[in-house]
Amino acid sequence: MAYWADRRVCVTGGSGFLGGFVVEELERCGATRIFVPEHREYDLTQREAILRMLRDARPDIIVHLAGIVGGIGANMANPGRYFYENAMMGIQLIEEARLAGVSKFVAVGTICAYPKFAPTPFREEDLWDGYPEETNAPYGLAKKMMLVQCQAYRQQYGFNGIFLLPVNLYGPRDNFDLESGHVIPAMIRKMITARDNGETVVLWGDGSPTREFLYVEDCARAIALAAERYDGAEPVNLGAGWEISMKELAELIAKQVGYAGEIIWDTTKPNGQPRRRLDVSRSKEYFDFEARVPFAEGIRRTVAWWEANRIGCDERSVDRRT
Repeated sequence: MAYWADRRVCVTGGSGFLGGFVVEELERCGATRIFVPEHREYDLTQREAILRMLRDARPDIIVHLAGIVGGIGANMANPGRYFYENAMMGIQLIEEARLAGVSKFVAVGTICAYPKFAPTPFREEDLWDGYPEETNAPYGLAKKMMLVQCQAYRQQYGFNGIFLLPVNLYGPRDNFDLESGHVIPAMIRKMITARDNGETVVLWGDGSPTREFLYVEDCARAIALAAERYDGAEPVNLGAGWEISMKELAELIAKQVGYAGEIIWDTTKPNGQPRRRLDVSRSKEYFDFEARVPFAEGIRRTVAWWEANRIGCDERSVDRRT
């Protein structure tokens, strides 16, 4: 509690899915001066907007979550924009934060930065051993540039920037748009719609890829812990340390929502990265983080939230900024 009491914190993307939970977690930790810049007022791809944000927030710590994000389809449709906007946000913000004397910068990257065929479980030292999976490589590489920049700035300027690599997130208040949403909310929405309308569910790929998922509240807790306790140059994975196939995931969600119909796998669509599972030993060692929410319980909470909020739920566009 004492660590956060007198610190001014700026959370970019603080009104987004993960950002909202990070703000709530920081408040639980005792932070009282939290600044959340809204995209309509501060376009962080523009230097003048960054300078204005820094003048308005006067932050001691920046937690950088903002980005333009989406699922496989959105990444395939917008590779140039996803690279440019995410790179520009990160690179300019870190530079101006350094010049403004910000004492700590928490850069939140993505598991999409890992090589397509990284050995499982993914270890942080494997980050540079190959090219990322093609469908989301521009996004992943743009985010990974923040790691290079934080390490270079630490070496040259003594700038305290840390880099975190969250695995796929899920939970209440996620983006359930079928075009721009990620796999769990998209599956939940598809199956509930099919359940209610007597339709068949069609999913991308062949069901064989595996993914690891971290409940959003666990991730928010990890980010707060890292911001308080970790000051190193090494990147750190944030995950739960297990994996599940897309086929098993679909069956779990179907059971949870009460969908008993057929699930068809469209093999003309890409699978994405073959496997994803993180080595999470660094987060335990460096700032004592371990995931708490069991996956089945997290899915139950996520389904319950969507069932309660889907009528009139605000749809987000494919160009989703968080």
